[in-house]
Amino acid sequence: MTGRRLIVEADGGSRGNPGPAGYGVVVRDARTGEVLAERSVAIGRATNNVAEYQGLIAGLQAAVELGGDAVEARLDSKLLVEQMSGRWQVKHPDMRVLARQAGDLVGQLGSVRFTWIPRALNTRADRLANDAMDAVARSAGRTTGVRGTEPATGPPTWPSDSPAAPGHSRAGLPVGLMHGTAPPTTTMLLRHAQTARSGDQRFGDREGAGLTEAGAAQARALADRVARLSIVAAVVSSPSPAARQTADVVGRALDLPVIEEPGLVETDFGQWAGLKFSEVRDRWPAEFAAWLASADAPAPQGESLAATVTRVRRARDEVLRRFPGTTVAVVTHGTPIKTLLRLALDAPPPSLFRMQVDPAGISEVQWYADGPAVVARMNDVAHLDS
Repeated sequence: MTGRRLIVEADGGSRGNPGPAGYGVVVRDARTGEVLAERSVAIGRATNNVAEYQGLIAGLQAAVELGGDAVEARLDSKLLVEQMSGRWQVKHPDMRVLARQAGDLVGQLGSVRFTWIPRALNTRADRLANDAMDAVARSAGRTTGVRGTEPATGPPTWPSDSPAAPGHSRAGLPVGLMHGTAPPTTTMLLRHAQTARSGDQRFGDREGAGLTEAGAAQARALADRVARLSIVAAVVSSPSPAARQTADVVGRALDLPVIEEPGLVETDFGQWAGLKFSEVRDRWPAEFAAWLASADAPAPQGESLAATVTRVRRARDEVLRRFPGTTVAVVTHGTPIKTLLRLALDAPPPSLFRMQVDPAGISEVQWYADGPAVVARMNDVAHLDS
């Protein structure tokens, strides 16, 4: 049987990235829509990108076996579509191997066109991929977070102090994790790269200088790591110079524009901005003690941490409203990142002082519309060692 026009729908996923992974494939006759083949395969522990590539490879292999000539591969992964179309480079060594395997199969077909489709139009392959992930989880004897098979029906809305707001759960149960049908919105929290005032236990300076030469190198390493970790739908940034410069590097690597969000600026530490903690303690002992004791106490001529929480929460809610069910790179500063982590963990205000967020560090929070938030990564700086 030769000369067939086929449609390949493929999807893959991982619960944990890396975690229990699998893929699903549907091959249809392009003329009649008849399903000619289906595959649902568990692949053990892997990343999202590996699972997606293996799903594509399986779909192309099925097309070869069915005598496909003109093939349209429909994927809800923009990364795969762009890489297989030759518009984006394949940077990760493991991905290069998989991309070559897919390319070899393309060479056995008459023509192949890669088309991005929203998940709403890829639900059959998505369901098969979830079935495969379920099989991996069962074989491991444990349950994992659920990646939904249906798209979000609308933007999540949470009253800021509602029991169902991100970071909370009804009756203490992880509702969104166990019963949610929509995928979470993931914020990949990126602290800006190094400036002349980074580190040394200093208070942040929202109007500070831009990146140092070392910081520029950090930003490039950060952008490369983000591109490897996930398929990012948007890049949102604080408008402050160091954050915006870092975001621009990330945006170029992902071929995405940068959206500024004023609510993500660093806390206004007033007269303390840029000073070391020890300097502030010695010069303003009473004010510093009050600031440590209460989130409502601002630095002299500055902003309180409580005020920071209010605006950062609003900025978060706007990101979740605009980009439900996707991954968003959020480039900001130390205090806003710690604030979002604290909200996700439903931790008390003093926990802010027990977190470390380094320049160019990556933290990641999954926000479920009907339940809690899950911190999936915190202060990951592995990319800076390579």
